[in-house]
Amino acid sequence: MLAHNSPLDFEKFRATPVDSAPFAHVLVPQFIKPAALREVVAALPAMKGRGSFPTGAVRLGPAAKALVDGLEGPEFREIVAQKFGLDLAAAPVMTTLRGQTGAKDGQIHTDSSAKRVTILLYLNPCSGDWADQKGCLRLLRSATDLEDYAVEVPPVDGALLVFPNGPTTWHGHKQFIGQRYAIQMNYMTTSTKAKAEMRRHHLSAFVKRITRAA
Repeated sequence: MLAHNSPLDFEKFRATPVDSAPFAHVLVPQFIKPAALREVVAALPAMKGRGSFPTGAVRLGPAAKALVDGLEGPEFREIVAQKFGLDLAAAPVMTTLRGQTGAKDGQIHTDSSAKRVTILLYLNPCSGDWADQKGCLRLLRSATDLEDYAVEVPPVDGALLVFPNGPTTWHGHKQFIGQRYAIQMNYMTTSTKAKAEMRRHHLSAFVKRITRAA
């Protein structure tokens, strides 16, 4: 069943071509329908600490829950598979929410080999906070130079970034300290490493929740 009532603009995603520079990716501005964005942002939990939390471990309002359901659903998976020529039918999904970025975040890296595809969806209002490019994700040509970038993604207004992971999918951003909401979803491998990573995220969220309650 297609998610025609979803807050996500699947047709816009289908119509956006894959860009090859500096590595294969799709960037979709305003993937969240503008009429739905305000409700989605209002339905996010207040997050005061750093770290990524599994979406099942935080309290999402109905609009944010509908967004996550759309991301994790079959229509989105089908589009990603078609865009990049991948078989994702059996790929497990790991979805996390981050609300704060700290001084140590944004360093140049590639994602874990346990993550076949990375999906980033940004949920921040377009404001002057991003005018100096801090916190704007850069897709890089090398592992050593943050200024050698082909694409820069301001983390605003429901921007969607999707890319298959590989040994040269370098990315990072200039230091930003403060509120920066992003949903990260990954299609994982079925390896032992992937299963361990998913367990680690859930355990980390549990420990942080217990620590706050103490």
